[in-house]
Amino acid sequence: MFRSLILCTTLGLGALAAQPPATPVAAPVQAPASQPAPQAKPRVRIDTSYGPIVVELEPALAPITVANFLQYVKDGFYAGTIFHRVIPGFMVQGGGLTADMTQKPTRPPIQNEAPQTFQAGLKNTRGTIAMARTDDPQSATSEFYINLVDNPSLDHRDFSPEGYGYCVFGRVVSGMDVVDRIAKVQTEWRRGQSGVPRFPVFIKGATLLPAK
Repeated sequence: MFRSLILCTTLGLGALAAQPPATPVAAPVQAPASQPAPQAKPRVRIDTSYGPIVVELEPALAPITVANFLQYVKDGFYAGTIFHRVIPGFMVQGGGLTADMTQKPTRPPIQNEAPQTFQAGLKNTRGTIAMARTDDPQSATSEFYINLVDNPSLDHRDFSPEGYGYCVFGRVVSGMDVVDRIAKVQTEWRRGQSGVPRFPVFIKGATLLPAK
């Protein structure tokens, strides 16, 4: 009787051991959340009397400055303005005066985003476009300049009027040869200002290019 119980128990264990192990059910694989496609950076073609210049803007890093510039572009403001300040080895500046050196009426000044853009890595290096202004850091309106060389002295250093810096908001991606040709024009003193081209360098217009 005892032997029979042991045998039955042994057979039962054998039968249990002979069963194939259960296959674990894999958890359903979830597709990774789709990431939004990166937005194309806006590009603007600035048509000059020396040829076109295309700049790519940084709205994520300089939202106020880029929105301001694009509004002037959409308004057709830049047509008929000139590059009125050309300093070889430094920069070319335009977008505010007409050929007779008259200032076009502008919208109110914008906030200077130089502290934020500098921290984000936008610096006054060759080929970048930045906002021109007076000695007041918060005085930029329509005028811009393009750096001919690296100009670290124009970058943000501190929050004093002297160190606040000039806000970079994009870079030339096509037509830097045009910028370099403009930098070689003959200049003169006019109306108390140096670096005025003897013969006007016109901005015929500025156009927002279709997004790619």
